[in-house]
Amino acid sequence: VQLVESGGGLVQPGESLTLSCVGSGFTRYYYAIGWFRQAPGKEREGVACTQNNDGGIFYADSVKGRFTISRDSTTNTVYLQMNNLKPEDTAVYYCVADPDPPAQIMCVTAKAPSWGQGTQVTVSS
Repeated sequence: VQLVESGGGLVQPGESLTLSCVGSGFTRYYYAIGWFRQAPGKEREGVACTQNNDGGIFYADSVKGRFTISRDSTTNTVYLQMNNLKPEDTAVYYCVADPDPPAQIMCVTAKAPSWGQGTQVTVSS
């Protein structure tokens, strides 16, 4: 499985940003896909994850109400819409995938067999 992220950058607090991830090489129809983040000195965190068998979605408490994960199955693309960004959202964001849903387990454990290269998101005034 190959995952390629795009869309990171530098924004001010309160602004929005959308990350995209294009996946390829999936060998199973059902899979979990989502976003992890890693900030310096902090533990890796499963931010938002979804699965395409029943559309189940999981969000970390830290992003609920601000971030939205969505996917386009026709293009194998998953998006992370991030609104009202805060300095504590600063991190490298990774697109991840697992051929064995549920997505909630992937996000809660912050473990996945397939990773993208990561994209930096910096929130600073």
